[in-house]
Amino acid sequence: MNQLDALKQFTTVVADTGDFNQIAAYAPQDATTNPSLILKAVQKPEYAHLLKDAVAKHGAQGLDEVMNRLLVAFGGEILRLIPGRVSTEVDARLSFDTEATVTRARRIIELYQGAGVHVDRVLIKIASTWEGIQAAARLEREGIHTNLTLLFSFAQAVACGQAKVQLISPFVGRIYDWYKKSAGTGWDEAAMAGANDPGVRSVRSIYEFYKKHGVATEVMGASFRNVGQITALAGCDLLTISPELLAQLAASDAPLSRALDANAAKSLDIPFVTHDEASFRFALNEDAMATEKLAEGIRAFVADTIKLEALMK
Repeated sequence: MNQLDALKQFTTVVADTGDFNQIAAYAPQDATTNPSLILKAVQKPEYAHLLKDAVAKHGAQGLDEVMNRLLVAFGGEILRLIPGRVSTEVDARLSFDTEATVTRARRIIELYQGAGVHVDRVLIKIASTWEGIQAAARLEREGIHTNLTLLFSFAQAVACGQAKVQLISPFVGRIYDWYKKSAGTGWDEAAMAGANDPGVRSVRSIYEFYKKHGVATEVMGASFRNVGQITALAGCDLLTISPELLAQLAASDAPLSRALDANAAKSLDIPFVTHDEASFRFALNEDAMATEKLAEGIRAFVADTIKLEALMK
């Protein structure tokens, strides 16, 4: 049994790609996309027609509608290849606008349903700002399920759990990147690998808090830099993994065992925490890494969305 097959015993494996031709080889349950992945995909000859079709058919309705149609076209193709759910992202420029996020999410779901896709097969990805979390809470009450992305802090996870969002995506690799850069020449790669990786530790703390206190929100580790980060989180509810790292897992027959255990977490001494808006904003402000990476992530997704719009024009 290779490591990918072993991982699937403990964790739902999700493909993190807009390149749906790569998905079938690894038989993931779910798949995730984002503006950066879609931008990369539409510049390949085999996917260019999806962009051209969206512009040709819906260009007169404006860029927002063309974008919605393009995202749903990609999601629909992906859903033909997987048994589970696809995550489709709301425009990151709406990250601080609850009403606009709700409106855009409803439109995306409307388009999926028009294409014959059941609402339960789609997760709407929203940045884990306070406004985004409140939008997700409303959508969940309407039966539209959400994936709260760009999540870097325990405070964000607590607020998402309170909002009863379906799933969160803590970004393991980007947390690792920040601490490695911050340490500079003092960084010890070997000492900070595996279970000691700061991104891995962040996900573990969130996972254990949720399981200890019966929070139903699913935890999906994301944004991995190496296989060691993945194997150190075996047992997490879900892990979304790039095709490159899926290939490395499939090529390895090294032993892999469960690292996170829901039952074991229930016996841990972990205090219950809640946040209102003021305490959430203060806790996020106190976390320099999370504050910087959240802002940086939103800016990066916005930049790639604008590049996608330029291609549409």
